[in-house]
Amino acid sequence: MNISELKSDNFFLLAGPCVIEGEEMALSIAEKILNITTKLNIPYVFKGSYRKANRSRVDSFTGIGDEKALKILRKVRETFGVPVVTDIHEAHEAAMAAEYVDVLQIPAFLCRQTDLLIAAAETGKMVNIKKGQFLAPGAMKFAAQKIIDSGNNNVTLTERGVSYGYGDLVVDFRGIPEMQEFGFPVVLDATHCLQKPNQASGVTGGQPQLIETMCKAAIAVGVDGLFIETHPNTAEAKSDGANMLPLDQLEGLLTKLVRIREAIR
Repeated sequence: MNISELKSDNFFLLAGPCVIEGEEMALSIAEKILNITTKLNIPYVFKGSYRKANRSRVDSFTGIGDEKALKILRKVRETFGVPVVTDIHEAHEAAMAAEYVDVLQIPAFLCRQTDLLIAAAETGKMVNIKKGQFLAPGAMKFAAQKIIDSGNNNVTLTERGVSYGYGDLVVDFRGIPEMQEFGFPVVLDATHCLQKPNQASGVTGGQPQLIETMCKAAIAVGVDGLFIETHPNTAEAKSDGANMLPLDQLEGLLTKLVRIREAIR
């Protein structure tokens, strides 16, 4: 997949469940989102993690098995003809995941891991790097340059907020145009930026009621794409349910965002 495939007069969308919970769920979510994005002319990439490595507690759900989840991601791609994106956590995972997906995503906490970035780049796949909560926007040019220097020009950068205090994240929207100056498309992760990490219970909280606000602000400042985790029943989601968008709210939100995009274009 090439970045050019995501370019249009509209923003593009990376959306799906936090983690692959099963084949039926993944296919159902993908079909519903694809129907919405086709109607609204939004370029779409299905998102699903085959495994969650960064968990607050050792007993947190991490996945249904790497190969099983990756095969489901491939089935989504083959069934609906949409590209798919998943996270990788260690360098040896890059080649494995690249056999099943179109985009490799580097989690925010790992965005400075040189071996991981190089391994992702060398697969030839598009690489989406999430900005670490501990980094200023300007520092992301060095993460992106590691991909470029490894012979891969297909890079996107994702803003997901910066750490503030002991349990909050804040998005500085100045970072979006700043990172766009590097020449790469910039995405806002509108769900993870509303996390409330490190809660006393060991389960991450969130403010999903503000997803629409964050998306509207990002579109208004000219973001290239949005990252939204969504689930048909967030209360039963096995990962990050506290900050995901209920699937039945997605169409209404995207419709509003398309109108904002049209207004500022």
